[in-house]
Amino acid sequence: MVIVGMCKDNLEREFYLRMTQKYGWTKNVLIHHVENRSYEKYLLNQTNFDQAVSEEYRLQAKFAVKDEYTFDFLDMGDDHSESELEQSLVKNIRAFLIEMGGDFAFIGNQFRLQVGSKEYAIDLLLFHRRLRCLVAVELKIGDFRPEYKGKMEFYLIALNEQVKLPAENDSIGIIICKSKDKTVVEYALKTASQPIGVSTYTVSANLPDRLIGLLPSKEEIQERLEGL
Repeated sequence: MVIVGMCKDNLEREFYLRMTQKYGWTKNVLIHHVENRSYEKYLLNQTNFDQAVSEEYRLQAKFAVKDEYTFDFLDMGDDHSESELEQSLVKNIRAFLIEMGGDFAFIGNQFRLQVGSKEYAIDLLLFHRRLRCLVAVELKIGDFRPEYKGKMEFYLIALNEQVKLPAENDSIGIIICKSKDKTVVEYALKTASQPIGVSTYTVSANLPDRLIGLLPSKEEIQERLEGL
């Protein structure tokens, strides 16, 4: 009844039916995703997975990344540091993993990598069970910058060389920024050799109406749904 009453069309209903069946969402979790417009946020996502992920896992990978994440469970305003954002997400790890969409497991924050004589740290390291891969998450409180892509590629190569187990697939990265210019992201990802998605976050449930007109065609939406 939640899906029938709250969704606008059959494709949206199919999306939530498939996601609920796949991830075992409770009624309250389902309502949370519908109210936060997860359907639109998945379909609008920006990744280079068409080029960087094998066909077997491509659609599943696309559904693992949203265009925008809603962190309305955090007790913070717009004025916060990256460290404060990271620590708040860790303290609310269950709500964070639910918002990520399902099948994510938390490995750690400030995950250390030793490369040469220097040490580096990934903000959040997750594992996606269905993709069977590590997921590096970098948090940025400002606009997306093209140089973030290069840093994430470096992290993913290091994870694949040092941390990934033989039976696991190559790692993917998600850069979560406060805001982004979609054209800048598109240009930056054109030259990315590693699988990366670029998303934004908000601390309130809101998807600008101007983005709704950017949704894929019905045929493209159906193709993605078949990937579930």
